[in-house]
Amino acid sequence: MDEDNLTVVLHSKGDLRLEQRPIPEPGPNEVLLKMHSVGICGSDVHYWQNGRIGDYVVKQPMILGHEASGRVVKVGSAVTHLKAGDRVAIEPGVPREVDEFFKSGHYNLSPSIFFCATPPDDGNLCRYYKHDANFCYKLPDNVTYEEGALIEPLSVGIHACRRAGVTLGNSVFVCGAGPIGLVSLLAAKAMGASQVIISDLSSDRLAKAKEIGADFLLHVKKEDEPKDIAKKVEGMLGCMPQISIECTGVQSSIQTAIYATRSGGVLVLVGLGTEMTTVPLLNAAVREVDIRGVFRYCNTWPVAISMLASKKVNVKPLVTHRFPLEQAMQAFETTHQGLGVKVMLKCDKNNQNP
Repeated sequence: MDEDNLTVVLHSKGDLRLEQRPIPEPGPNEVLLKMHSVGICGSDVHYWQNGRIGDYVVKQPMILGHEASGRVVKVGSAVTHLKAGDRVAIEPGVPREVDEFFKSGHYNLSPSIFFCATPPDDGNLCRYYKHDANFCYKLPDNVTYEEGALIEPLSVGIHACRRAGVTLGNSVFVCGAGPIGLVSLLAAKAMGASQVIISDLSSDRLAKAKEIGADFLLHVKKEDEPKDIAKKVEGMLGCMPQISIECTGVQSSIQTAIYATRSGGVLVLVGLGTEMTTVPLLNAAVREVDIRGVFRYCNTWPVAISMLASKKVNVKPLVTHRFPLEQAMQAFETTHQGLGVKVMLKCDKNNQNP
């Protein structure tokens, strides 16, 4: 094993550095991974640009990265289900205690959960990283490392569609064709949605949505009125959608989603915007439109791996840029500029393949 553990570290707002860190030693229930592919998430960029997301504030140097896959190089003494050489996808949220949320299967809601690259917890954008072995999932031979790294964003889409109750024959409206909107589209189609309409300001992102299976594309402008956009959604679908998945967090888009959703339907809020948002709540209430929140995901890695291995879902078109770890600054700048869809960093010097 080489001694090179090049790591992407955020020291404070705007201060992102590449540094050498010691290679960690796995504990009894952990595995040491040689990292392969790590995607850059909007939250990574947000921490870099703003030093915080809501109540999560960068107060000490923090390693970024949480969309990741790698190869096991060492296993802890108590680990029996993994061995050196296994290729794994990493679930970044690990419960620290067996609390009521863990017991009920909603461990993502545990207030004490460890989560990669959320202050004060370090992420995995480095050459070598140790992680709880129970939250490392073996990849089948026909699933690539990059697909393994994309299970993290795909999990948000799967969890959102589960929360919405997407099932056979549903019509679904996805607001926003960024990475999370696109994975929500993929998950909805895989779970049986018959018609999916997706909206965005960007024609490039809508073109990508069309490429991966959107049935209808709605190009919106910032000055468009929410009620007018809702009418367009109904006109294009031929009906009001039973389910809306809001992936932007923008106030006007949330308003649109409420107006657009069929009476008795469900609106899931995935995008994070301002803490206080003005919405037509009465409209939703009198039409019995359920509004449901989403916080990350839980119990999604096994189903995501099955979706990818069976080729029911294809996430490969989402990766538009690749950089070696040494060019992390350039990769972050590319993401910050909004170029492409998903920027992937390649952490293994000897294997830069997808």
